[in-house]
Amino acid sequence: MELPKLNFQETFDFKFKKDKDKFFIYDLVRKTYLLLTPEEWVRQHWIHYYLTVKSYSTSALITEKKIILNGLTKRIDLLITEKAQPKILIECKAPQIKLTEKTFEQTARYNSIIGAAEIVLTNGLQHINAFYEDGQYQFYKPD
Repeated sequence: MELPKLNFQETFDFKFKKDKDKFFIYDLVRKTYLLLTPEEWVRQHWIHYYLTVKSYSTSALITEKKIILNGLTKRIDLLITEKAQPKILIECKAPQIKLTEKTFEQTARYNSIIGAAEIVLTNGLQHINAFYEDGQYQFYKPD
């Protein structure tokens, strides 16, 4: 399987397995193998980043959390918490998906339910970071 090189300085030690014609990647948070989709490839990079580079514990990372938005059930991709409080909401797209104002607005709507101080919209190649301050998003480039 040919996976794109994503925009991370680090390289991570992923575990893969193949079953019939499908590839799976091990999720350290859920402690199980998940179907390796382009979006999952991006999410797993962020999970490894927060666990290995930022030294968060697996209990601080929440994946696929259900939220209700305008009466519809949605799932957030990844939430980083500190002391059980939402800190960073990460919305992952497949690498070929363009990050647009529309995709950012989707993430912001999800965050209106979650209430994280920061959001990251990413396709693994491009990352858009924003803090929520004074009722609006302030975009920034991380160090």
